[in-house]
Amino acid sequence: MNSTVEIIFGLLGGLALFIFGMNMMSECLQKAAGERMRSILALLTKNPIMGVLAGALTTAVLQSSSATTVMTIGFVSAGLMGLNQAIPIILGANIGTTITAQIIAFKISDYIYIIVFIGFIIGFLAKNQKTKNIGQTIFAFGILFLGIETMGDVMKPLAASPVFTDLIARVADIPVLGVAVGTLMTLVVQSSSATIAVLQNFASQVGADGVTSVLGLAGAIPILLGDNIGTTITAIIASIGQSKDARRTALAHCIFNISGVLIFIWFVKPFASFIAMISPKGPEVEVISRQIANAHTVFNITMTLIWIPFIWLMVKLVMWIIPDRPGDVVSMAVGNLDRKLISQPAAALQLVEQEVGRCNQAVKDMILALAEAAQSKEKKDLDELSQQAKTLHENYAQIISYLTDLLSAGVLEEQQTEQTTGLLYVLADIDRMVQSCEELSGLVEEKIENDYRYSKDAMKDLEQSLTMIEDMFSDILSVVEDGGEKKIQEVKDERSQIMEIDMNMRRAHAKRVAKGKCSPSLTPSFNKILYSVERMSDSCVNIADAVLQDGGNTAYLASLNF
Repeated sequence: MNSTVEIIFGLLGGLALFIFGMNMMSECLQKAAGERMRSILALLTKNPIMGVLAGALTTAVLQSSSATTVMTIGFVSAGLMGLNQAIPIILGANIGTTITAQIIAFKISDYIYIIVFIGFIIGFLAKNQKTKNIGQTIFAFGILFLGIETMGDVMKPLAASPVFTDLIARVADIPVLGVAVGTLMTLVVQSSSATIAVLQNFASQVGADGVTSVLGLAGAIPILLGDNIGTTITAIIASIGQSKDARRTALAHCIFNISGVLIFIWFVKPFASFIAMISPKGPEVEVISRQIANAHTVFNITMTLIWIPFIWLMVKLVMWIIPDRPGDVVSMAVGNLDRKLISQPAAALQLVEQEVGRCNQAVKDMILALAEAAQSKEKKDLDELSQQAKTLHENYAQIISYLTDLLSAGVLEEQQTEQTTGLLYVLADIDRMVQSCEELSGLVEEKIENDYRYSKDAMKDLEQSLTMIEDMFSDILSVVEDGGEKKIQEVKDERSQIMEIDMNMRRAHAKRVAKGKCSPSLTPSFNKILYSVERMSDSCVNIADAVLQDGGNTAYLASLNF
């Protein structure tokens, strides 16, 4: 085979192994971290410093700044955080991604195959899912380094090629050209970690003099800067079709990296000297990989320190570039459940928490409003309630669809799968309550339109029943959070009271019909109203029983903002 073709195939194959190992390691680390990821993500709402730490930690766990960026854009799009909270996460993600380059700088070529073997054995033999995830992470780590080693082997002939070394010399002497090369490489590969790994490998090759690096640190730094610009394209792609704030978040990522390049491009040689001073000493080809990793880290930490006091300026700048326009409406529909985050279950489930909590609060408010509207003669109030019920029904359907997609994607760990299954069961009953509210609203509206005249006592009892339903629903949310059997019994007692009120209402209606005080034609409509109330109380009891019988699987709702 032609040597040039061999080099190209070797580079592509090594790059494929690296990216495969990186993605697999990211996915397995995320599964192994499980709910611990939620603790890291909980830091997002604190302050800019905590936001930077959260972004760095999340990226260090996921081994992908792109994953963190996409996650953050999803949160902004769903309204879970504002620009002031999102921008520090992006800054931190740029620091976290340098961990990959630092890991790559370690010389572990002698241990690659034993790492792959150990990871395979653990992943293959383990019965426990978390242990299996850890084994697969180790396996992916080995594959990642196998890809690096493959690329390094095929690059050695390039270092001896006069044509190639002359080309590299030009890039090294013209920093702007190096930036363009780095940007283009990352745009194509869609992974700055991959292109920096290629850069570290190539720079480690011996030049024509047989002593120094073929590229040198001063030649590598502009390409490194270009890699940082190229990685912003992932954020831009993730923000397409999202809210304005999501697009602004992606733009902030671009501004951060581009501003850093515009500053550092003028000081490449002094910067290279500083990095060489703080890095391990030794022959250039042996230490340059660490030097590049350190340059990457110092660049991102420096730019983060520069920008943290000026986050307010970054917010103003992105809002000026992407301005609000008159008539813009901020959507809070659950269509904001970002399907790009399905591959990141901890983040996806946090979006679900927010949306379920918001919808459940709306259900509570709607039941109370329905109790008041039952006494009202205003059709307008009932029209609004009916529309609200339809919207909530659609929202729950979308949430259930999103959770089903999460289950079918196979990205959930065992505990998350059990919790999500329990959540689906609970949501089905809450959705049935919404449907009953919608039916009840329509029946009360029908009463007003046809001037049905139920007795004052009957309407008072109906209002009392609906108020008790709202109390039951509030207790149910406490049951889901605490799983207390005492509360469950209280819910069942309240249901018995509602059934008693229901029976009394039926008896009173029958007496009025018998005495000619009420038209027999009202009986079907009246029975439908009572049946809707009964179904709502049944749904509350079903949720309580689910918590009791499923051993706490539905306790996943405990962190929802009810």
